[in-house]
This record gives sequence, C-alpha cells and structure tokens, in this order.
Amino acid sequence: MQNIGFIGLGIMGSPMAANLQKAGYTLIVHNRTKQRAQELIDNGAIWAATSKEVGEKSDVVISMLSTPEVVRDIALGEHGLLSGMKKESLWINCSTVNPSFTKEMERVSKEFQIRYLDAPVAGTKGPAEDGELLFLVGGHPQDIEEASPLFDIMGKKTIHLGSVGNGAAMKMLINQLLGQSMVAFAEAMVMGEAMGLEKEILFNVLLNTPVVAPVMATVRPKLEHHNYEANFPLQWLQKDLHLSSISAYENGVAAPNLNTTKEIFAQAKQQGFGQQDFTAVYQYLNFKKL
Repeated sequence: MQNIGFIGLGIMGSPMAANLQKAGYTLIVHNRTKQRAQELIDNGAIWAATSKEVGEKSDVVISMLSTPEVVRDIALGEHGLLSGMKKESLWINCSTVNPSFTKEMERVSKEFQIRYLDAPVAGTKGPAEDGELLFLVGGHPQDIEEASPLFDIMGKKTIHLGSVGNGAAMKMLINQLLGQSMVAFAEAMVMGEAMGLEKEILFNVLLNTPVVAPVMATVRPKLEHHNYEANFPLQWLQKDLHLSSISAYENGVAAPNLNTTKEIFAQAKQQGFGQQDFTAVYQYLNFKKL
C-alpha cells in the first residue's frame, strides 16, 4: 500500500488520518505540536519533524490546515513540503481556502512537478470520525481516480466539480450559507424569546417549517443546553466567511448579507467565542440575557 503523508492533525485532520490508519495505510505525520499526533504514532504512524520530510517519505500527501497563510508556509516555507515531494507525486489539499489561493498552489505545485488536488470537505467532527465526509474535488480526473480509495475511507461521497478551484468555490458557498443560516435562526430565536415565546415552543415550531435550514435541527441540542464544545470552531467559520467575501470581491459580486454575517461572527470572536462551536453565535446575540 502507498505511504500517506498527513499534515494538520486538528479537529478534522486527526480523525481523517485515524481512519486511513485503521484501513491499513502507513502514515507519515506532521503537526505544529507533536502531542496531537501521539495517538497515531502509538498506533504505528511515523513522525516527521518537518513538512519536507513528510514529502520525502510519502507517495501521497494530504493536508488539512487552518488558513491559506498556514498552507503557504507548510508548502513553501523553510523545509517546505513541495521541496521534499517526489516528482509526479500527489498533494491533496483538504484545507478550506479560497479559489484564487488554491489555483496559486496548483501553479506552484506544477513548478515542482507535483500533481495537486483541491479537495475541501463538507462535514464537522462527527462525520470526520465516522468517515462520512463529503469531498468537493477539483482537479484532473486521473488524479481523482487515484485518490478515490482514500476519499472512500474518509468520506461517504466524492463530487468531482471540474478543474482546481471549483472544490474551494463550492466549499465557500456551503460555509457561507451555513453562517447565514445560523445567524438568521439565532436572531429569530432571540427575538421570539424577547416577545415572550418559550424556547421549546420556538424550536418545535420553527424547526418544522420549510423556511429554516435543515442543519438547524442538528444543532438544536447545543442551543438548548448551551453546550458549545467545538465541532466546528466559530473562529474558523468566521475565517471562511472572510475568504468568501474575498472571492466575492475578486469576482465583482455584491454580497451584503455575506459581509454582514462575517462581521457578526467577527464580533463574536472578539468577545471571546472564537474557540467555541460556531453555534455560540446564538449566545453572543443573546448576550443581554446572560
């Protein structure tokens, strides 16, 4: 079997890598803090001190990182990934980044004679653990075919969206709608409670109407019990909304609702909610009642 490099072992990366390990792949892993890799190492993964070393020891490298800046540093910084990868090997970038950036990474990869797939995922911690992520992939069909066994282990479905950049574009739209839906529902809940309606009644009625996004039913327990342990940290959704606004600007699209939503999440982050789940924006909007 191929040696699989995995860089980025956070909330999403760790369970994705663990599923590959359970399927029998040898992993070469790197993370900013080695502690996050310890369980994988205990189960047979090989620790690499640098991203370059990951590239040197791997046939395919998967990255799951937080921001475009981190991806660029891992790829091109001192001891960067691309300088270590074998020619014609495959880099699968699952990080949520904006389309223009992922196209830049494809161009740079070609300069190193490395193949590149744009493969962000839809799903949070639970689906990552259960191998039920949705892969949104842009890239060459032959590269996607080669990567399909890995996608099938980590996810339940892979959608080929065309060229590099299209996976990132679709992920921008999905997270944009997630943020907008969350703020709209949270505002309605806060307003309903302010008008004297009981929270349970609001949930029972609103969640059974067609005007509320279905995902809101899945986050009901968090809002009911004020349990904001992070499945998808608020700070990363705010980052994704910011990247989406960059894409809107680059494409000459007016996006007033997106930009308002982005600023609401930015304010929540500034008020200390950044490391909590994105659903904590409800708590932020309801701050007058705390």
